[in-house]
Amino acid sequence: MRISAPIVESLDTILPEEPLLMMGAGPVPIPAKVAAANGIVINHLGETMSRIIEQVKSMSRYVFQTESSHILGVAGPGSAAMEMAVANLVAPGDRVLSVSNGFFSGRLAEMSERVGGEVTRYTIAEGQAASPEEIAKAIAEVQPKVLTIVQGETSNTVCNSALPEICSAAKSAGCLVIVDAVCTLSTMPLNMDEWGVDAVITGGQKGLSCIPGVSLVAFSEQAWDKITTREDTLRHWCLDAKLADKFWYQSSYHYTAPVSGIMAIHEALRLICDETLEKRFDRHLKCSLALQAGIQGLGLSLYADKASRLNSVVGINVPEGLNQKEILAAISRDFKVEISGSFGLNIVRIGQMGEQCRVHNIFRTIHALGSTIQRLGGEANLPLGVAMLEKTLQEYQPQFS
Repeated sequence: MRISAPIVESLDTILPEEPLLMMGAGPVPIPAKVAAANGIVINHLGETMSRIIEQVKSMSRYVFQTESSHILGVAGPGSAAMEMAVANLVAPGDRVLSVSNGFFSGRLAEMSERVGGEVTRYTIAEGQAASPEEIAKAIAEVQPKVLTIVQGETSNTVCNSALPEICSAAKSAGCLVIVDAVCTLSTMPLNMDEWGVDAVITGGQKGLSCIPGVSLVAFSEQAWDKITTREDTLRHWCLDAKLADKFWYQSSYHYTAPVSGIMAIHEALRLICDETLEKRFDRHLKCSLALQAGIQGLGLSLYADKASRLNSVVGINVPEGLNQKEILAAISRDFKVEISGSFGLNIVRIGQMGEQCRVHNIFRTIHALGSTIQRLGGEANLPLGVAMLEKTLQEYQPQFS
């Protein structure tokens, strides 16, 4: 039997005429220079690529705030970088303490179980950040070889702001620390060396304002010692850090690198370096606080309390009587603004990562959200929301630069 070619639509007929403003939990809008770089293809083993790789590693050391010589790119989403860190640092039978306060921290636990780790999940109350005192007690009880934790839990907009203290407790116990920084790296401080983090993972499509499908992971010297002294054969081939090291540090072949993605992440990192981390942190905090004030000015409530709140992704309780999915559909259809739902919670989420943190974007989003709530029969004080946003922008005092 012969199979005929299907009749399909071109992208021109599928995509909306007016591009959507991506203000959800990721992916985020990308700068024009990143988009242009993503259209370039060169020899993945040539001298030009070697020069680009050296610059990517140099810029990554700045963004990760580390002197590590073990920063690797991953051809895959942030979850692939997550799996590379876990697969290389969790040996079969290793005790793992997984700090779980949301969907993605739970993913770290599951990955640890899949590679044979003996995982203890320390579950935090919904909507709350991890307490360093409680985690220190858990470390003493479990005596793990590896601790996994997220800096910012994208799923429920909780920030583990006590990460430095938690890392300190882990290091005192001789425990390696894996940190998921997919939505937080470059949006807020994360000092890998100073805090004693052994593996930091991030994806391109959130804080870095790059494309989905290319990610980074940085290993400490202590972590690399474990990787290189393991006597068992890693079950993952593509995610074997020792094999990846051949490409990233020895100009040798591992697999065909995602050339265009490396070009894109080079430009994304270059833009971060040009802006500087301090100015970038201030831009993110300023816009996020203004957005939060605008949301509250509308008369809506934020999901996480201030002490546990993640600024990179803002969670908003769905008003009583309204439907989450209807809000998402209406704001996209009527205002061409995309925001996100959540994983089981009755909230909507607005991202504040990278290019989302531009004043014109948050004004447009507040207007779109307030107008959508009104059109669906809810109450939203649009003038006050805009006024509170503007007031917070005007009153913000730089905290980093």
